[in-house]
Amino acid sequence: MSSPGGAEFAATVAERTRAELAGFSRSELKVARALLAAYPAAGLETVAQFAARAHVSAPTVLRFTARLGFDSYPAFQKALIHEVDQQLSSPLRQIAEVSGTEERRRNATAVARHYIDVLSWSFDTLPEAEFDRAADLLSAPDMRIHLRGGRFSRVLAEYLASHLAMLRPAVRVIPPDELSQATTLLDFGQRDVLVVFDYRRYDPALADFAREAAARGARVVLFTDPWMSPAAQAAEVVLPSRVEAPSPFDSLVPAMAVVEAVVAAVAERRGDAVRSRLGEIEALSRSGDAGKSP
Repeated sequence: MSSPGGAEFAATVAERTRAELAGFSRSELKVARALLAAYPAAGLETVAQFAARAHVSAPTVLRFTARLGFDSYPAFQKALIHEVDQQLSSPLRQIAEVSGTEERRRNATAVARHYIDVLSWSFDTLPEAEFDRAADLLSAPDMRIHLRGGRFSRVLAEYLASHLAMLRPAVRVIPPDELSQATTLLDFGQRDVLVVFDYRRYDPALADFAREAAARGARVVLFTDPWMSPAAQAAEVVLPSRVEAPSPFDSLVPAMAVVEAVVAAVAERRGDAVRSRLGEIEALSRSGDAGKSP
């Protein structure tokens, strides 16, 4: 599929599935949920095993894959296997992929066009219902918000936390040390929202943390890529964005744009409470400045 700028991005099976959710029959919806709950492993099982997992018949699984545009179950599995291969892509491998393209994308115009493409694709395929649910959870005044990211994606967690802290109370980035993580998990309950950022070459510790948080009653919101972090199995809300970049490294530019959109949606939902809170923050900042020695 082409984005408006002309770059080619293949829709993942998960993206196709989420796009069709509203049109599935009740039995096909069971298959979709089983797939997304154990993605992509469930789809790599035999038809009989996948059907048993979803508690449906084998013909229902085949109808489901046909609805996604696959002419056979092997074709469906081939697409999933390709996604697994993409998940494992390393910077060294991406050097070869970038070098092998017809256009090296070294000039600013070509790089800009690439990012316009990935941004357009990310927002075109962003599940609107999931986006709205994330904004609702993050703006709910009775919820406590906790954020955690990986080696690079931690910057997104800190960025979102800084903005949310100006819009609402009870927001914190979970420190990286083991004690802080353990005590945070210990205190999780139904009034907690865990926001996780995890992109390909996923961090197993993040997935384990998300699963434990969900088991203790926390609501998990996951920002990830189209190939889906294993943390998706524990997430109530998943917000994917593209990561392809004209370099050996994945890009967080589309993810940052999605974060900005979430901030705007939370601010809108908080309404007058935001104006009041920002006013108090500014007043406290001014009084703090006034108390400083010249």
